[in-house]
Amino acid sequence: MDVTADGELIVLEGSGASVFVHAGGRRLPAVDAVLRGLVGHAAGVPADDVELEHACAVCGARHGRPAIAYPTTPSGGQWYADVAVAADAVVAATATRHPLGVGVESTTLDGGVLMDEAAFHASERAALDELDPARRPLVRATLWARKTALLRAVGHTDFIEPSRLALTIPGDDGGIGRIARSVPEFGSGWRAVRFHDVPVPGNRAASVAILS
Repeated sequence: MDVTADGELIVLEGSGASVFVHAGGRRLPAVDAVLRGLVGHAAGVPADDVELEHACAVCGARHGRPAIAYPTTPSGGQWYADVAVAADAVVAATATRHPLGVGVESTTLDGGVLMDEAAFHASERAALDELDPARRPLVRATLWARKTALLRAVGHTDFIEPSRLALTIPGDDGGIGRIARSVPEFGSGWRAVRFHDVPVPGNRAASVAILS
């Protein structure tokens, strides 16, 4: 897949990450083809040569972000990449410096009070309640996309209830979020985690979580 012709290519300044957004169109491209196209473009190798491994290195299950078996960086290091889908939108990201994850969520999905209690910290729910109703769906979806991206970036770990994590509020943090309240499972590394929100056409929110 030619990522320079089939969608929007975005460079996340200061992060070393590139993001590809494909939205609309009559046919949704295969997610592996999108990811291979992006990694191939960034690494300077043919997309067909990019090798993806979907099995978790710890448990063998298919969860979290895929691993890039080939190519490596010029210094022999690892490429990191992930991809997410929502309806007719595909968002992929790749980088060499730090692991990352991608999340895409619909702004039209409202699971009600019970879902919000399971997904969001009490401080996040309070902030959502204070928002203008017209703004609330996008902020809610962006928060959930950020948490989805974070858990995909982390990969294999003990189950972490999303409501135990509190993130900064989208729109109030300039589009680059951080963890405001963490959990012991993340240790001290949570302070350097950043969430880069990515514009996606339609009723969707997307974010890329970058670890350090």
